[in-house]
Amino acid sequence: MTAATEPVLNEIIHAPNRLRICAFLGTVDRAEFSAIREMLGVADSVTSKQLKVLEDAGYVKLSKPTGKGRVKTWAALTPAGRGAYKVHVAALKALIAG
Repeated sequence: MTAATEPVLNEIIHAPNRLRICAFLGTVDRAEFSAIREMLGVADSVTSKQLKVLEDAGYVKLSKPTGKGRVKTWAALTPAGRGAYKVHVAALKALIAG
């Protein structure tokens, strides 16, 4: 691979909490907000902020299906998000490989 075609680190995904969210969502179809918050071990506000950054970038889709009981927020990686995460991981692997 030449320098021009090497994967590039994604600054949006690279932040530790957002990288962990993408890694987590990369293994499931979707996840409930509280599961993401617990996985991160942070407050609701921190989780919300990180999901909002990913949503604004088009990497995560948030939904609040209505039904009986409390409304829950669900998050899922978009196709663009899955692609960006895959490229970011490739860039990390390239860095490690030297």
